[in-house]
Amino acid sequence: MSTSIIKNTENSYGLVAIALHWVMALIIFSLFGLGLYMVELTYYDAWYKGSLDLHKSIGMTLFIIFMLRVFWRMVNVTPKNADQSVSKLAVNAAHYAHLALYALMAFLMIAGYLISTADGRAIDVFGLFSVPAMPISFTNQEDIAGNIHEILAWTLIIFSVGHGLAAFKHHFINKNNTLVRMLKVSGSNNSTTKSITKR
Repeated sequence: MSTSIIKNTENSYGLVAIALHWVMALIIFSLFGLGLYMVELTYYDAWYKGSLDLHKSIGMTLFIIFMLRVFWRMVNVTPKNADQSVSKLAVNAAHYAHLALYALMAFLMIAGYLISTADGRAIDVFGLFSVPAMPISFTNQEDIAGNIHEILAWTLIIFSVGHGLAAFKHHFINKNNTLVRMLKVSGSNNSTTKSITKR
């Protein structure tokens, strides 16, 4: 397989970046849905502990994928903006919006870790390995981290929906390949843009 397909180019995202993006999106929305379900359960519900363990395991898996994505972003070129007609201000705004999404995800997962390890116990990840708790904790750690986790979760979902709507705007209104190049690997930025414009 050609490295131009696996890695990013100046005109398109590579297969790895695309896969990491959509896998993370699927996991994040799944965790959010599971979280909404969990808060409706009581201690005596049959799946109370099971849902908590599953949420923790998937959350730690997401953190590993997140770190891989950050690493891949650092060692790869970032494709040029798909719409050359937009202002530099808009390009910078989009760049900082992406960074905000990364920061939200990072702090959300840190808060989740603090909730899960507030009692000093390690997090068991699908029975494969354990993530130890920090040697120190703070007063009301579970409650404080829980409130932060909930706020950040809703904020991330709202930002993610806005991110998706912006991609649809680029595709259907601006007629550029911002959305398309996150769906498939393309060697030519110009050819994709032209194909969209003809629709």
